[in-house]
Amino acid sequence: MKIGITCYPTYGGSGAVATELGIALAARGHSVHFITYEQPFRLPLFVPRITFHEVSLGHYPLFQYPPYDLALAVKMHEVALEQQLDLLHVHYAIPHATSALLAKQMLAEAGQRLPVVTTLHGTDITIVGQDHSYHAITKYSIEKSDAITAVSRFLKEETIRAFGCDNCRVDVIPNFVDPRTFNPGHRDAALRADLAGDRPVMMHISNFRPVKRVRDIVATFARVRERLPAVLVMIGDGPERGAAEEEARRLGVRGDVRFLGRIDAVAPLLSIADVYILTTDRESFGLSALEAQASGVPVVAAGVGGIPEVVEDGVTGALRPVGDVAGFADATLTLLTDRALWERQSAAAVERARRLFDVNDVVSGYEDVYASVI
Repeated sequence: MKIGITCYPTYGGSGAVATELGIALAARGHSVHFITYEQPFRLPLFVPRITFHEVSLGHYPLFQYPPYDLALAVKMHEVALEQQLDLLHVHYAIPHATSALLAKQMLAEAGQRLPVVTTLHGTDITIVGQDHSYHAITKYSIEKSDAITAVSRFLKEETIRAFGCDNCRVDVIPNFVDPRTFNPGHRDAALRADLAGDRPVMMHISNFRPVKRVRDIVATFARVRERLPAVLVMIGDGPERGAAEEEARRLGVRGDVRFLGRIDAVAPLLSIADVYILTTDRESFGLSALEAQASGVPVVAAGVGGIPEVVEDGVTGALRPVGDVAGFADATLTLLTDRALWERQSAAAVERARRLFDVNDVVSGYEDVYASVI
């Protein structure tokens, strides 16, 4: 198949999943064309059967805000014509599905059929789509897509609740992990020693948006640090990084918190962690938590949204209410001080990741969806 993929190329779970999906599809012999405004952050410079098509924005005095959605539709139309695409797979309803539907209509007038598969990831439904300004166009874009998938049961139910989704079907296809990349065997003793010495490592990876509540992570670490020498490794960047650094200084733990910035290849770092922590107040899946589990790292997280579908409380980690810093700290300390418990949960985390979220099973699910719309 010849497949066009559009996603947000910046740091975040949806872009990571879309890119890894494209790489996996190319490995299966499909021709994959990424159409977006910059190369996705997890896409290497060259992968056989993958082509990147950049959407360029003209800057004219008439436009206070250049219309990216229209430029994207034009590029989708251009690539679909030149490459004879079999379908477009867009990640996020707004604006990607809207642009894809416009490109589809333009192509139909030229006699070319272009099915659109839309994958919903979360914010497009739980925040943007429910804004009154975007509700109608989000609903339209979902209902007019040829197939719709959601990354969790939670998100499917939220989509139906918020939009009704008349005469449409939403298939749940979860995010996935490649055990060849994320596994406990990649543990690098030298890297761990460099970052933490012989102390246990807590870790968090995100885009540091307010929804991630990264100050709660620092506050949790400070409570753990009162009772146990440890190191917190924070990977990523975003608007709340400065606030997290200031919180670490205020709580007197800045010297034990490593802010590493944005790193694309996180697997080697995840494999050296002892506990992964995710205190978000809104999450439709939690890809980083899945990647941590596949690396043999138990997860302490807020039990919201789709996270309980990824992290099994008491089996592969611990779930606590949003904002429960004391609960996060107690759960983390329990894991760090009970080696037998940690080993059981580490093994269970790896087993669950491979059993429920293996890349081959999930990619096969997408291939079935593609076949159904073609």
